[in-house]
Amino acid sequence: MRILLTNDDGIHAPGLVALEAIARALSDDVVVIAPETDQSGVSHSLSLSDPLRVRHIGEGRYAVRGTPTDCVLMGVQHILKDKKPDLVLSGVNRGQNIAEDVTYSGTIAGAMEGTLLGIPSVALSQGYGFGSDNRKPRWRCAETHAPGIIRKLLAHGFAKGVLFNVNFPDCEPEEVVGISTTIQGRRDVAALMDVVEREDYRGNLYYWLAPRRERPTPLEGTDLWAMYQKRISVTPLKLDLTDVAALERLAEVFDGIK
Repeated sequence: MRILLTNDDGIHAPGLVALEAIARALSDDVVVIAPETDQSGVSHSLSLSDPLRVRHIGEGRYAVRGTPTDCVLMGVQHILKDKKPDLVLSGVNRGQNIAEDVTYSGTIAGAMEGTLLGIPSVALSQGYGFGSDNRKPRWRCAETHAPGIIRKLLAHGFAKGVLFNVNFPDCEPEEVVGISTTIQGRRDVAALMDVVEREDYRGNLYYWLAPRRERPTPLEGTDLWAMYQKRISVTPLKLDLTDVAALERLAEVFDGIK
């Protein structure tokens, strides 16, 4: 089985080291194609106005000056075109990708692009900072549990247009309570994000987006809830964003209008 690895934290990220360990527990045929620099928060963006530059930095390792989406495209359509990957793994992200994070995440986007190209794809993220002042992800949690979860997902099968988003809680591997299949949660983004104003030495204003360290009250069964319960969260995500229920209601408004 050939596995393509990417991420959004960049080619030198410690989470990519963890992901390589996970992948090599599954296969000897592993290829890393990751962004040259940190691409966190770029979502499913493509580099359309700039050329993609690729550095071969070692056996089976490539750095791309572009986004995670660029990396997967470059891997499948060019670098690995003679023997395409059987699985795309994206991560392990430094920090959870749950609730509305899913819409911003370059990690999720790497798995989305693999799914668009017809390849089974999984996004993996290591949560941290839940209920503690811990600022360092416990990579061993993901490294320990991910291989078994990925094997189960491969045995289960990947429906067309569906990827899996796996988040590991902020705890040591032996402290994990269990694995939950979850739905995407929701935070109150307006209440959890500030725009902080600063002034440089020339008197020019600049701004930081600053998440507040407030704990929401998540609904049971959501990915956010699982993180607070020290449970691994496995969420199936669909590429088709159509709200079927809303579509049916909308049809009553517009059907018959010429």
